Amino acid sequence: GAMGAAADAEWLRWVTKQFGNIAGKDREISLEEFKSALQVKESFFAERFFALFDSDGSGSLSLEELLGSLRLLLRGNSTEKLRFLFRVYDVDGLAPWWECQNSIWKPRIPSVTLQDFPGSAFPSKRRSGSIDAEELRLVLRECLRESSMALPEERLGALSQALLQAADRDHSGSITFPELQEQLEAFPEILENLSISAASWLKPPAPSERRLRPRCFSREFWRERLCRFSREFRGARLCCLGAWAAVTALLVALGALRHRERGPALALARGCGLGLNLNCALLAALMLRRSLTRLRSTPLAELLPLELHVRGHELVGYLVLALAAAHSAAHLAHHGLAQGPGQVALGEFLRRARPGAGGVAGTAPQSGLALLALLLAMLVCSCPCVRRGGHFEVFYWSHLSYISVWLLLLLHGPHFWKWFLIPGSLFFLEKALGWAWRRAGDLRILEANLLPSKVTHLVIQRPKSFRFQPGDYVFLNIPAIAAYEWHPFSISSAPEQPETLWLHIRALGQWTNKLYEYFQQLELRGPEPNPPGKSRRERRSRHWERGSGPGENWRSCNVKCYLDGPYGTPSRRIFTSEHAVLIGAGIGITPFASILQSIMFRYRWRKQSCPSCGFSWCEERRDEEMTLRKVDFIWITRDQQHLEWFLSLLSKLETEQAELEPGGKFLELHLYMTSALGKGDMKALGLQVALDLLAAKENRDSITGLRTRTQPGRPDWAKVFGKVAAERHGKVRVFFCGSPRLAELVRGHCRTFGFRFSKENF
Repeated sequence: GAMGAAADAEWLRWVTKQFGNIAGKDREISLEEFKSALQVKESFFAERFFALFDSDGSGSLSLEELLGSLRLLLRGNSTEKLRFLFRVYDVDGLAPWWECQNSIWKPRIPSVTLQDFPGSAFPSKRRSGSIDAEELRLVLRECLRESSMALPEERLGALSQALLQAADRDHSGSITFPELQEQLEAFPEILENLSISAASWLKPPAPSERRLRPRCFSREFWRERLCRFSREFRGARLCCLGAWAAVTALLVALGALRHRERGPALALARGCGLGLNLNCALLAALMLRRSLTRLRSTPLAELLPLELHVRGHELVGYLVLALAAAHSAAHLAHHGLAQGPGQVALGEFLRRARPGAGGVAGTAPQSGLALLALLLAMLVCSCPCVRRGGHFEVFYWSHLSYISVWLLLLLHGPHFWKWFLIPGSLFFLEKALGWAWRRAGDLRILEANLLPSKVTHLVIQRPKSFRFQPGDYVFLNIPAIAAYEWHPFSISSAPEQPETLWLHIRALGQWTNKLYEYFQQLELRGPEPNPPGKSRRERRSRHWERGSGPGENWRSCNVKCYLDGPYGTPSRRIFTSEHAVLIGAGIGITPFASILQSIMFRYRWRKQSCPSCGFSWCEERRDEEMTLRKVDFIWITRDQQHLEWFLSLLSKLETEQAELEPGGKFLELHLYMTSALGKGDMKALGLQVALDLLAAKENRDSITGLRTRTQPGRPDWAKVFGKVAAERHGKVRVFFCGSPRLAELVRGHCRTFGFRFSKENF
């Protein structure tokens, strides 16, 4: 964004300080020192800036030269800044940029060329005052490199020719400054960006968005947890949270009042015990994934925060540990305060069971301490530094102690079974049915494709009885990777695809990296024999159905696996929305890949046409399960390679919509690439204009080949949601899958525009 005058002045002071720290006795800096002073990376543009700032052509910059140039850029108008850009692009000469705009400034060496500087890679030409095709091609190639993009030489040539033909009004074969200025008037947004302070062109790169996780159980850890829970539990969710807290507090109070005559310590212990009965049973209820999936198809889904059941499980777990600690401490205090004949020592009380001590056969003290130790171990092993730090098996095996916890609770609390009967029975029934179902089927991974950025695309044999909804996820187990580990992944294929299931898995942890390496080694060994019963024609047909693009390297295999699921997510509500906005960040596109395919399948099914005249229309009320009027899909990727994950699928969706409804806008795609220089960056101005011109000419994007233009940088959410609100297609609901930090940013904008927000949680 724009930097104010105060920020500009502060930035100049910072540059002056950096210069003083680096400059030698001669009080001048070289090109390498210039890059170090401004913390710019090795690039074509750093060299061009240096060359243009060097007014005397000495090959070094004085502080006066540097600050004089920067002040002119800071205070110049858009025309002056555009002239500077023109001089950056005019690489065949080195006249100082202000020579062309102010007669007061005169170069001391008027005919210096870039060839005179050591290490320069620019052609030895004198200043021409225009930009020819060769220069334009060189600049655009460097723009692509700055944006971490690569295009074939023929596409680069097409880009430079598109810009040259559009701007070269006199057909001289080169672009003059007036021609460039006139051409850019057709892009008011880009001209508006030139009013941004020049300091934003040269200021140091922003620190990485990826921040280190706070240390487990540190003050920052608990502060982050509290902030996250407070952001997620709002509105109806906050009401559910308040009701749970109120019921727990009421039970604690009732238990304490019932035993108040036996002293405050015992009253507190009994109250906490009654609260534990509820919350220990609730721990099981919140992990009834199959039951919760069924609830999502009922009206209760709008009232209960079902998508936050994992967060709720964490909250209840923290409260259970707190109540258990208070319960134990109160009992110990009561025993220490109690006086009378027959009173045993505290050590004896904790070590041996005795009649009257509570629990089954007087084992309450011993079972209570064992419970407290198990709960504490489960909490420690569940923290992110363990679960996501390459020690998932520690989390997994420690969490299996829930069986021991519930057995001890039944021995410890005489009334716990009444609270646990229904949720506990459902929990163990779900586990038993799931275990029997997934072990009964002999499923195989039929094909694997290793995609850029270590993404593994698995094609899995689909069981005949497997029914799922778009956006659902499954737990996957591959014995060849780890015999006992189950990991959740979104299904990226549509339910209408009968024979196979797709999973796209990014290598981000220990298990997912092992998965990628396993199929990488499998590929090096060569393809395994094709699954029996599949002819070459059938395999070719399956490749056609999935829309495999050129260059995709599919490998047949026959790897055993197990599935547990499917389980529902908030994305199931997409089809009952009126205007759905789907936002996927990185591999967060996977649930939406399934949803988009299913949406287009249903849209195709609703589409009707007259056999006589060919007129087509849409039966909006034919499918009562889908009330969608408009779908906007926003995919934010880091670089060009990530776009290849689902490029063939997006191309197929665009083609289908063009066939069903030429010129229609039922489904709109919006692609953003964060590594690309944004339109507010001066260095990217020529590239973005060229990409826009060529896309308008060819009706396809040069980066992806889609009809949808790939936008550089990050979305401007205020503009994106403002456009969505202005379309007035009905109530807007935003569905998000991606990083927590971006989720909070999008959630805030949704509150501003009054959109409902749902986020995927596993």
